[in-house]
Amino acid sequence: MILAPYVDIYNRKVYNLFVRLMPDDVKLSHTSALILGAVGAGFRYGFDIMEATGLPSGTVYPALRRLEQGTLVKSKWEKQSVAAAGLRPARKYYRLTGCGEDALAKASRRYPLIQHLAAAGGGERS
Repeated sequence: MILAPYVDIYNRKVYNLFVRLMPDDVKLSHTSALILGAVGAGFRYGFDIMEATGLPSGTVYPALRRLEQGTLVKSKWEKQSVAAAGLRPARKYYRLTGCGEDALAKASRRYPLIQHLAAAGGGERS
């Protein structure tokens, strides 16, 4: 009997539960907070976030991956038919989770300039 996949799934569930119970312990760098603020302001996909923050792709995409692993953002790929209709590759859309909203509120107090992103408004909503 192979238990490895089940153990991995169990460990991820326990880890995610642990992370959700500990939102006050989330420590964000200024860059991560800026990206989280951009997602919170309505900038939903990588290139949109890059334009809003002025950060390069080599900074934005790894940070989004870390934020997703930390359960602060959740992602969803758009349908291929939508992307094909726009003559472009499929986009991965991001949204804040409950923990992400809490972390953003805390980060906004720590880094007040992040609030200017919300005033700028977001890109596409999905």
